[in-house]
Amino acid sequence: MREIVIVGGGYAGFYTAWRLQKKLRKGEARVTIVDPRPYMTYQPFLPEVTAGSIEARHAAVSLRRHLRRTRVIAGTVTEIQHAKRTVTVRPEHNEDYPLSYDILVVTAGAVTRTFPIPGIAEHAIGLKHVEEAVAIRDRLFTAFDQAASLPPGPRRRALLTFTFVGGGFSGVEGFGELLSLSRATLKSYPELSADDLSFHLVEARGRILPEVTDKPGAWVVRSLEKRGARVHLNTQIESAKDGHIVLSDGEEFDSALIVWTAGNASNPVVHNHTDLPLDDRGLLLTRADLRVGTDGEPLADVWAAGDDAAIPDLASHVPGALTMPNAQHAVRQGKRLAKNIVASLRGGRIRPYRHDSLGAVATLGMGRGIFQYKRLVIKGLPAWLMHRGYHVLAVPTWERKIRVLAVWSTAALFGRDIVSLQSVQHPRKAFTNASKPDQAA
Repeated sequence: MREIVIVGGGYAGFYTAWRLQKKLRKGEARVTIVDPRPYMTYQPFLPEVTAGSIEARHAAVSLRRHLRRTRVIAGTVTEIQHAKRTVTVRPEHNEDYPLSYDILVVTAGAVTRTFPIPGIAEHAIGLKHVEEAVAIRDRLFTAFDQAASLPPGPRRRALLTFTFVGGGFSGVEGFGELLSLSRATLKSYPELSADDLSFHLVEARGRILPEVTDKPGAWVVRSLEKRGARVHLNTQIESAKDGHIVLSDGEEFDSALIVWTAGNASNPVVHNHTDLPLDDRGLLLTRADLRVGTDGEPLADVWAAGDDAAIPDLASHVPGALTMPNAQHAVRQGKRLAKNIVASLRGGRIRPYRHDSLGAVATLGMGRGIFQYKRLVIKGLPAWLMHRGYHVLAVPTWERKIRVLAVWSTAALFGRDIVSLQSVQHPRKAFTNASKPDQAA
């Protein structure tokens, strides 16, 4: 029996394994997926997790529950040696060990790209994982609780100042959702007013949302600013030491919450610890049929998809264009990859990956959104409804679709919860405090 090892359980990895277990015949091959997390994160839902519109667990799809015919290994791949047909797996609480394969699928996914800016490593938080989205939401509500007990002044202002760095889709959507949530939360805090809130979106380029054209992008900026936010274009963050933000345009302010969404970087195992061919950006050289290698020299039995693969975009008219690193491509690449692997096992035809974009859609907060398909642009409530409709159809498994719809329906009737559970990050604190005789209740 041939061994198929999938490195990474994100969109592309999950869909590859999901389709393989449906298409492979009994005894034809065994599929193993390696990922440090036991679930696939549906990242387009993370902004709504921060806003409390979706429960955190509903944005995560269990690998073991839905990949029943796939061996799931909880660990990180630290090295790929195709010359020996092995990957090195590092479990969280055990020693590294080699895992052999006959067929390798690399879908490791990207990691958050950071820069050596003072204070960012100590104070910022990303928005790529469910845990981060939950922490952002809890920090916002904790800041509201603390600010409500303080008189007007610098400390209250800092607590209610929220900064997002990066104007891509995840940054703008997270920013818009948190802005919407904050405005709604004010109703439960009579001690605070809209004037106490301060939202800053910092983008190094001259525009946000590069997936849409200039005019829709400019409309999004105006929409956010009308809601009281500050959008800093052509601006970089120079320091965040001790939560004090210094921008390249000279503006300075204190911010209790800093969210870093300034792009992605190639996964370290792909960029630094593999003998597979890479391009000048550290991405896997990948053919249009998703085999690793060049058109003239494909590597035998190595496939790739997702954010770490440089895949030619056959639907683009731009010479040398690569597919965008987004969920729309990763999901479809995973499906095509599974079909191609099965075809290669059975001597069938291996087909190239091609996908014409369905457009770009983003949520900007409750009841607000933007959608663009070629020259067609839809704004406001219709775009927001399109965003929800598209993603409830796109999230894998009927179980997750129903759960998400149920939470949306509940929120529409009763509103969103505004309870902070930040204490879960320190679950033993109450227990250890109770054991101290002089600890106040």
